[in-house]
Amino acid sequence: MAEDKTAVIEETKPYYALEDRPPLLETTLLGLQHMLAMFVGIITPPLIIAGAAGLDTAETGFFVSMALIMSGITSFIQCRRFGPLGSGLLGVHGTSFTFVPMAIAAANAGGVPLVLGMALVTSPVEAIISRFIKQARKLFPPIVSGTVVMLIGLSLIEAGIQDFGGGAGAGEAFGSPQNLLLGSFVLIVIIICNRFAKGLVSIGSVAIGLVAGYLVSIPLGIIDFSAVAEAGWITAPRPFYFGLDFSWGHLLPWVLAYFITSIETIGDLTAIAETSNEPVTGQIHRDRLARGMLADAFGSALAAIFNSMPNTTFSQNIGVIQITKVGSRVVGYAVAVILLLLGFVPKIGALVSVMPNAVLGGATLALFGMVATSGIKIITKRGLDDRKLFIMSIALSFGLGLNYRPDIVEQLPEFLATVLSSGVAVGALLAIGLNLLLPGSSAE
Repeated sequence: MAEDKTAVIEETKPYYALEDRPPLLETTLLGLQHMLAMFVGIITPPLIIAGAAGLDTAETGFFVSMALIMSGITSFIQCRRFGPLGSGLLGVHGTSFTFVPMAIAAANAGGVPLVLGMALVTSPVEAIISRFIKQARKLFPPIVSGTVVMLIGLSLIEAGIQDFGGGAGAGEAFGSPQNLLLGSFVLIVIIICNRFAKGLVSIGSVAIGLVAGYLVSIPLGIIDFSAVAEAGWITAPRPFYFGLDFSWGHLLPWVLAYFITSIETIGDLTAIAETSNEPVTGQIHRDRLARGMLADAFGSALAAIFNSMPNTTFSQNIGVIQITKVGSRVVGYAVAVILLLLGFVPKIGALVSVMPNAVLGGATLALFGMVATSGIKIITKRGLDDRKLFIMSIALSFGLGLNYRPDIVEQLPEFLATVLSSGVAVGALLAIGLNLLLPGSSAE
């Protein structure tokens, strides 16, 4: 019996633990696997915001390059740990989908400068929350955080279906058979890889679908590679390249977004620690959570200064740790170096920026659907009762309703109209308020 128990313990141990140093070749290959799992998640938000802000191909390429560079820098900080910054776990960073609805609204109102300004001004929110982790978790229990995550995914589907049809600038070609077939092809590849393959092919299904759609687009003659030819081989980060702007009316949605990513970071770092056989209770874990959230806040502020959206830990990479059974932080260093190399080569950003909208739409529809269903998973993890259903239904009704008809608040004072025009912010406030007002069970 003792031998069986020992065997089970050995089986659950990671192949390389947190402090282990795998050989260079293995480290590089493991870093590439993590990069493939997160690449689409990093480049998609800047592509969406670039479209909303009307950036040209060169500016879009630069925006994508900065996202890759900042993801590399913040991943290194999170894994390496610098003083109070960084959990020291294998927690890699990337641009967060949570901020996309707020960023789209800001981009429509004031372009990229307003997006970056709001991201910078509100980044201290997560630093403050890191000092009050226990209270934050009480304010955002699963019913609240899950509802908001689901609302984010559902509200983004409109952007996904627009790209699926060819994008906002497609004109008469919007919804053409070619665009619909191309988007469908990408979606089918993702479904096949995700549901019928195993291991890294399944985890990297979205990236594989994007590459397949991109390659099919080349013989169709719908990609203009002139921007790639004109792009240089080396780029340098330029602080405040797009500038910064601020609007009081957009403040609340961004503050709430940082609240949500704070709770996500707590969950991600706990899952990473558990998968790596590190403690998930006690002072060591609490210190790691606090330092990890500080790294999020610092990384998001740094990203805004260097022309990128907020960064946070990436949940999808936890699956890579589970499959490879490698929790070594050295792998995180490899991921950071790979992302930096990709970002410093402008031609890579240019290659991404000329991707057909229909290809991107096929992938983002799947991604946004996964975001929405992950919210459902959070809500139902500890069961679903009438109270939770009521909170969720009210928050979703108003949140999605405002996304469908934002003009309903146009006759209100300008400041109030801007705040209430964010369906995600309104839905989050309703979920928080109802959770506090409506009595729950002792377990809740």
